[in-house]
Amino acid sequence: MSTQEKGPSQASALVSLAKAAYGLVMSEDGRPYGVRRNGPNLALPLRGKAGLRSQLARRFTENNGGQVPSQSALADAMTVLEGVAASTDPEPVHLRVAGDGTRVVLDLGTADGRCVAVTPDGWSVEGRSPVLFRRSGAMSPMPTPEPAGDGLALLHGLLNMDDNAFHQLVGWLIAAWVPHIPHPVLTFKGEQGTGKSKAAQMVVNLVDPSAATKRSQPRDVKSWATQAFNSWALCLDNISTIPPWLSDTLCKAVTGDGIVDRALYTDDDVVVLTFRRVLLMTTIDAGALAGDLAERLMMLDLRLIGEDRRATEEELDAAYATARPAILASLLDLLAAVLRELPNVHLERMPRMADFARVLAAVDAVQGWNTLADYTAASQNVAADALEGDPFGSAVVAFVETHGAWSGTAAQLLDLIPPPDGYHPKWPKDATRAGGQLKRLAPMLRSVGITFDDSQRSADRARQRLYTLASPEIARNPASAASLASATPSDQHKHADASANTSVRSVSAQRPQDRLADAADAVADTGHTPASARSQATDQYRRQSPDAADTADAGMQAISGYRLRCATCEQPMDPALTAAGHLTHPDC
Repeated sequence: MSTQEKGPSQASALVSLAKAAYGLVMSEDGRPYGVRRNGPNLALPLRGKAGLRSQLARRFTENNGGQVPSQSALADAMTVLEGVAASTDPEPVHLRVAGDGTRVVLDLGTADGRCVAVTPDGWSVEGRSPVLFRRSGAMSPMPTPEPAGDGLALLHGLLNMDDNAFHQLVGWLIAAWVPHIPHPVLTFKGEQGTGKSKAAQMVVNLVDPSAATKRSQPRDVKSWATQAFNSWALCLDNISTIPPWLSDTLCKAVTGDGIVDRALYTDDDVVVLTFRRVLLMTTIDAGALAGDLAERLMMLDLRLIGEDRRATEEELDAAYATARPAILASLLDLLAAVLRELPNVHLERMPRMADFARVLAAVDAVQGWNTLADYTAASQNVAADALEGDPFGSAVVAFVETHGAWSGTAAQLLDLIPPPDGYHPKWPKDATRAGGQLKRLAPMLRSVGITFDDSQRSADRARQRLYTLASPEIARNPASAASLASATPSDQHKHADASANTSVRSVSAQRPQDRLADAADAVADTGHTPASARSQATDQYRRQSPDAADTADAGMQAISGYRLRCATCEQPMDPALTAAGHLTHPDC
């Protein structure tokens, strides 16, 4: 038989079969997909077990009397189809949830491609999605929502948390279906036996059901990116410590992240993974948190479940499975009401995670709750705990609490604050690292009532950056704050040497051994300081702590337990002596 009489090759037949049954598209991150014509609006990747390749092989075999296409024919066909997809304009391809501030579409994950469309007017189950979704092996189907009583009350009955914590959780669940905003990392914290893992499993199965609702801590960024690309909601269970790389990775996943890697079997082609995800964690104590991650957490503390209130895993699973359709319906009702209320929400103050705060404000307006205030207060507590876990941060707080306002270079501050006993990896090794750490600590310092400014530079030739730290008492005195910010280290030193009638202490740029004499002179000067001079508003470096009333007014949370050391013997100082202005022990 001649070549012309053999008919089209297997590869050509596969390409024709694909074009007839599927439309080919390219996603915004450069991935080719096939979408079945007159079928569910689902994007099938060209390769993979559940991709277009396996579907074409099945159809070819059915159409050709059981003949199986060769691997080379399938590979050639996929190459052609990738080229066809690349010739189209990129289209957005979504995972589980899509939409904006006016409409949300939720993929139910069923084989027939049904979805839930939510608008300010309500929600409905649609037979075909109006947006293009993709699926992954980590996804599981979601039950069809069915209104049946108060689903929120049913959910609350299954969880071990008080009303305030539950209201914050409901606000987080509503925001989890608003895909275009960042979401804080929902963190269940408590001792063993508080139901953290079970609560996290229930929450994940409401937002993005999966056979693997709880995941172990990833080994590296690449393994994390693979998990995050294939799930809308992820829960890291039983976290003991959070290494720096994971802390940074979680922060980026909250606000939006992208991973670029080399494609297999190529030299210059790349694979791009882009995502913004909804994250959960469970922990007994995650240790010292980095400041940027602490600001992106919603921490819910769970209390111990008494033996008389415990239920078996089987009982909880059965009750949850029965209540889940009603819970979903109630959450969707609330989501529609929030979408209706959002255009009317205007916050006087925009906190971190401002978009999420607007959703909480809308939930409060609909439900009559106080979720936003509770979340803001809890966030301040998390920031204070993170600051207490940072040795340099807690030392800075103790320094400002004891001495009031201070302005100088990072090197000068590092000289004034002695390091902790022994080596600590988080203690800055030099002035450059100290300045960078102060910058990272600034939001947490403000959360405990300490103002921070680094906009000024010294007037000398070095033009060094000046850092200004002030207690709430100084922060409320604009004249004092202005004079403090404008003073240069050299001016401060001259002022201390020129007058024995003030309580100002010079901030010397010398190393500790060169400051011993200055410290002794300062102690002697303190003994001759009249009371009237100590009350001057222009004093820059006061040896006093803000009183309790001032601290309460500023909402400042004291972090104690850190003592300054004697400049001579380097032993801890009595707080009463440092508060009186002494830098050394009387005997030294």
